[in-house]
Amino acid sequence: MTHTIFIDGSAGTTGLQIRERLAGRSDMEVLELVGEDRKDPQKRAEAINDADFSILCLPDAAARESVSFARSNTVRIIDTSTAHRVDADWIYGMPELTSEQPDLIRQASRVSNPGCYPTGPILMLRPLSDAGILPADYPISVTAISGYTGGGRQMIEKYETPGEGDPAPSPFHLYKMQMEHKHLAEMRKYTGLNQEPIFSPSVGFFPQGMITQVPLYLNQLDRKVTVTDIQDILEAFHGQNELIDVVPQKDAASLTQLDATELIGSDGLRIYVFGHEAKGQVMLTAIYDNLGKGASGAAVQNLDLMLSGA
Repeated sequence: MTHTIFIDGSAGTTGLQIRERLAGRSDMEVLELVGEDRKDPQKRAEAINDADFSILCLPDAAARESVSFARSNTVRIIDTSTAHRVDADWIYGMPELTSEQPDLIRQASRVSNPGCYPTGPILMLRPLSDAGILPADYPISVTAISGYTGGGRQMIEKYETPGEGDPAPSPFHLYKMQMEHKHLAEMRKYTGLNQEPIFSPSVGFFPQGMITQVPLYLNQLDRKVTVTDIQDILEAFHGQNELIDVVPQKDAASLTQLDATELIGSDGLRIYVFGHEAKGQVMLTAIYDNLGKGASGAAVQNLDLMLSGA
């Protein structure tokens, strides 16, 4: 059976990558709007309701507008914006979150795609929370660096085609220094924390790729554990997932540097557990493509699950 797919926002970075991933598939037909029709609310509404699945690759306000256009009882929506990620009426599109999550996504009519920055921390911390290791009130901090494509069209243009007379873009910059960020509520909800983490996002002078890191003190966890225990919990949680690779401890221990771009073009995610047993310190680290597992790859993963339940 051939299903129809509409990508609202297909000209943006996430939309373009989704189109590339769907190109050549015989199990679906991608409905397209061209030119000014892409911005015409009536044309967008018609396409959304004509499709079996609509994928929204839009800013939050535009995504909410698109959802309001959905009148058909059969159209199923994946929203890649932040607009619905903590909405109780939407299913969170992270199949690895719990054992029940794939079936919830498979049957859902509304799925919110995870954010790129929260994906790594959630996949590293949720297993510890579920295992009774991570206290809900643990003072989590998250540091992260992303390729500049995560900032959308304006940031891409700033880095790739700066205007005449514009200063050269910084090779590394921090932002959201006021401790306000649209990803904080998502991180809190899906890690099992009862308070928002301290989050320090940054952008590097490379197009794609991402590293997220979370430090932990072993003596502040809910029971006595070792670095190896943390490793074992993550391996047991993600061991059967072909997209999530928990790097063996001996391999992680031999590393002297990490490359944020090493998984470009992949829809997978790699977790490292770095630790110092005597100091009781652990640094959880995730590497992934901010446009892969952090965006378009995750959207197609959710679409495939929903197609399997259609």
